[in-house]
Amino acid sequence: MKTDAELQRAVQEELSFEPSIVGTDIGVTVKNAVVTLFGTVPNLTSKWAAERAAEKVTGIRALAKDLMVRLPGESRRSDADIGEAALHSLRWDVDVPDQRITVEVENGLVTLKGEVDWYFQRAAAEANVRKLTGVVGVSNLITIKPSVTAKAIRAKIESALQRRAVKDARKISVEVDGGEVTLRGDVHCWAERENAELAAWAAEGVWQVNDEIRVHG
Repeated sequence: MKTDAELQRAVQEELSFEPSIVGTDIGVTVKNAVVTLFGTVPNLTSKWAAERAAEKVTGIRALAKDLMVRLPGESRRSDADIGEAALHSLRWDVDVPDQRITVEVENGLVTLKGEVDWYFQRAAAEANVRKLTGVVGVSNLITIKPSVTAKAIRAKIESALQRRAVKDARKISVEVDGGEVTLRGDVHCWAERENAELAAWAAEGVWQVNDEIRVHG
């Protein structure tokens, strides 16, 4: 098992290795394998990339995300401009049913609402908005319309865990109530935990995933 100092160094190296994290002031602290990222980043894309990079490090048991987006002067835009850009971005993405999604913007924070059929449509909408200049945060309230049985959802998720080569797939239990999925079990790193959650979201009809998987170094 890695010490806190080793985990801190590993996270710092992973952040340095990620090319999409630029012009940032990110600090890393570790206590009892709980990692905290703090400081400022110039855009939401860098914040998201930093969080994903830290989750790749084996041995982390929890991750506290205290990064703040501080936009440089030339990146600041009015809420009206951001809203218009968001609608335009959604309209041009074939994966997004833009007619079923509404956009609200307040002080650079974008809220997405509406209903879609698949998780990938929900994720695509957020990804489009997250990369826009001037956005400091995204609240994704888009819901997914359930259309298959709980038994079918569970079977698809368990199959997806195997296909995605989740190392600890057999240690993960899948419980389904309607379109709500709860994952439990143990994995060795945050990346495995994230892969399992993404596998659950990929199943048709899933509108909520409760990830209770524990990470053991």
